[in-house]
Amino acid sequence: MSYTTKILFSMFAGILLGSMVNLFFLENELVSFFIQFFSILGAIFIASLKLMVVPLVFFSLVTGVAQITDSSKLGSISLKAILLYLVTTSIAISLALFFSNFFNIGSGVGLITNVEFTAPSPPSLKEVLINIFPTNPIQAMANGEMLQIIVFSLIVGLGVRSLSTNEHVVNFFISGNNLMLKIVEIIILFAPIGIFCLLVDIFSKIGFSIIYDLAGYFFLLVCVLFIHGIFVYSFFLYFFTGLHPFIFYSKLKEVIFFAFSTSSSSATMPLTLKTARDKLGVDQSVASFTIPLGATINMDGTAIMQGVATVFISQAYGIDLSVSDFLMVILTATLASIGTAGVPGVGLIMLAMVLQQVGLPVEGIALIIGVDRLLDMLRTSVNVCGDSMIACLISSSENNLRKEIFYDQR
Repeated sequence: MSYTTKILFSMFAGILLGSMVNLFFLENELVSFFIQFFSILGAIFIASLKLMVVPLVFFSLVTGVAQITDSSKLGSISLKAILLYLVTTSIAISLALFFSNFFNIGSGVGLITNVEFTAPSPPSLKEVLINIFPTNPIQAMANGEMLQIIVFSLIVGLGVRSLSTNEHVVNFFISGNNLMLKIVEIIILFAPIGIFCLLVDIFSKIGFSIIYDLAGYFFLLVCVLFIHGIFVYSFFLYFFTGLHPFIFYSKLKEVIFFAFSTSSSSATMPLTLKTARDKLGVDQSVASFTIPLGATINMDGTAIMQGVATVFISQAYGIDLSVSDFLMVILTATLASIGTAGVPGVGLIMLAMVLQQVGLPVEGIALIIGVDRLLDMLRTSVNVCGDSMIACLISSSENNLRKEIFYDQR
């Protein structure tokens, strides 16, 4: 049995067992005990992945920057990455608004909820800009502040590159990067077990029955995620690089399964970095910068949720939005993907910001929060596809994409 088959089998087995527990054995004490056991194993697996994120990003980014001989190249990579992330996020939210209005998913629903939702206050623009720069890099690493880690790694990389004799220092970081990748490989060997435990725990709690209450919202959001994640990304990939989309998704399938199971771009990042470099042929200097940055600020899947949820909530409450409101949704959701980077509960904070901006009741989030956990798994899969696609685009534009690795069928 191939590794991919093991991952797929563990996914379906976990979803099936968890759903059966939710339907038939939810009140059974013995079953609940075993579910707790699965929950512990799943949490350990996620913790093991997250353990590697900070050291891998640090070593990878320092190595990549130190090996860039042209200073303007780093600026070019940074500018291209941020612009592409903003463009794809704008397209994502636009698609979501178009299809949501076309199908009128919330029209006549008239949902009323007794559940209250209080969104955490989003940081101000001043706080966002100041917090990008770390005052204590050790604390930033301990807290997992990814933007601060990226900035610190860039500074260290530039410092290493400026040393008159930097060969031994660069070799140290290269060795550290290789060590981190090797540890990631070891952790990934246990992925089928970890994924099975995670999905049993998740689906024993949420089940599938909740989907029936919000079927229109749920299935439209899934369709828009699929359209953006497959067709939009395929167009960008083929138009700008000439690479075959089928091969791209074939080589990315394990990353997609990981993202779906963990619901975390950060937890999936070690595998995304390794796949981009070793299977997609993305240059080390590009992958080490674009993948961590994308996992932090590229939220196309979340942006799609903003659009669909905004229209659904407005129609459910019978509130009409004007053209200027829709334009404001696009602008707010796109900028919020960067402005709320690294904030816990980022998806719901972004949605609260969008709803407040166009005068919709924030408590409307309670209407959709029940299915958000399941949809978050799909959104994360779209996000990691976008990170990898943009890494390929930038590497190709810098003329360092190794196409022989991309087309290698081994």
